[in-house]
Amino acid sequence: MAIRNLRLEGDEILKKKSREVEAIDERIQTLIDDMIETMHKYNGVGLAAVQVGILKRVITIDLYDDKGPIVLINPIILKEKGEQEVEEGCLSFPNRFGKIIRPAEIVVEYTDRTGKKVKTKAKELLAQAICHEVDHLEGEVFVDKVIPGTLEYVEPEN
Repeated sequence: MAIRNLRLEGDEILKKKSREVEAIDERIQTLIDDMIETMHKYNGVGLAAVQVGILKRVITIDLYDDKGPIVLINPIILKEKGEQEVEEGCLSFPNRFGKIIRPAEIVVEYTDRTGKKVKTKAKELLAQAICHEVDHLEGEVFVDKVIPGTLEYVEPEN
């Protein structure tokens, strides 16, 4: 396992659309392990492969609960319900935060790292994280969706 370099604001790759994963092979498993390790190192809730420079439809999410990290390969949001105004940040936009409107509940279909097809309902923070990371797969970044006037830069603590 290895910590990967994060692609940051201004990097053109963040605006590119990610490609489907055809086979869950050793390279994809290594990517997943590296993404989880990288996400944890920077205390992120989610990470998309594009954020480490790989244009593949792979997402890792960890709500730091007893369930551990979730891996979503080729995720598709099938249904959205309600809305929530949430504060969001992004590892590719360090120290920037803003308010966004996200669905309160979603139904997502994906393949897990063992190759099993999964369909699940997600609410609140999990729904928010999945939507944020799926946006990355589409080449969309949260700063483009922020409610006008709510984007802030927070000085990092030393």
